[in-house]
Amino acid sequence: MVRIPEASLGSSDKKIPRVGFGTAEFPFGESAEVITESIVHAMKVGYRHFDTASVYKSEKFLGDGISEALRLGYINSRDQLFITSKLWCRDAHHDLVVPALKKTLMNLKLEYLDLYLIHFPISLIPGEQDFPFEKDELVHMDIKAVWEAMEECQKRGLTKSIGVSNFSCEKLQTLLNMAKIPPAVNQVEMSPLWQQKKLIQFCKEKGVHITAYSPLGAKGTFWGTNQVLENQVLKEIAEARGKTVAQICLRWVYEQGGSLIVKSFNKERMEQNLDIFEWKLSLEESYRISQLPQHKAYPGLIFIHENGPFKSIEEFWDGEV
Repeated sequence: MVRIPEASLGSSDKKIPRVGFGTAEFPFGESAEVITESIVHAMKVGYRHFDTASVYKSEKFLGDGISEALRLGYINSRDQLFITSKLWCRDAHHDLVVPALKKTLMNLKLEYLDLYLIHFPISLIPGEQDFPFEKDELVHMDIKAVWEAMEECQKRGLTKSIGVSNFSCEKLQTLLNMAKIPPAVNQVEMSPLWQQKKLIQFCKEKGVHITAYSPLGAKGTFWGTNQVLENQVLKEIAEARGKTVAQICLRWVYEQGGSLIVKSFNKERMEQNLDIFEWKLSLEESYRISQLPQHKAYPGLIFIHENGPFKSIEEFWDGEV
């Protein structure tokens, strides 16, 4: 079993495993048996951070996987795990945050989360969880009110830490200006083809830990791209090093200092994705990767609407596109 290194969250004594296992599988809410079986195997080979979200409809599958891993002895207690979930846009309203987290905990059959994130910096008119949604339901998020409710979740012990996902430098600064408890984490897209240099530096200065999602470009999902795994430079580096392209990508993200989320339900690849700790990229390899043309895999078009809070991609990401 692989032992995954950990990183500190802010100035606290809380630790986050630097490689986590993702549970998003589109269409959301299907493949229950496959996801649960994969989660159990992931625990067997060493994964301890598991990432889910209300909108993924995988929380119950993760809860079942935790119960099964405990039964089989792959983990000794829930405390060995780091569980992240996310507040969906429909519940991103002050009075709905605590109930949403309580529902998440019920789905997971847990008493607390390790990390609860605001999924996107935008809200939807309250109602049933659905994805995709109608764009005329997009509304401005009252970030101050929502964050106060997130802080309440931490104060009540429903989650050990709180944070955000898909926040630009500007939106993160707005939150930092009003937060009594600063966000511990910003989970964002990051890969060799979307390196987030400005955001990494900003978060480092502010003491906000970065977790990378889609470090391989999310090939095979409803919105992803094949460009990362098919990049010629990455292929050349992988061949020269006797590694997979995925391992080169994951090692590059790992060397940026944050943590990352991988998602593969293939048992061989699940283990390959953990073989990134005992070697390093050379200075020349890192330089070649630093020169790659940049392309964001997830522009967030679903959140752009002429009558909504954000009229363009540039506005949604504050120019970080």
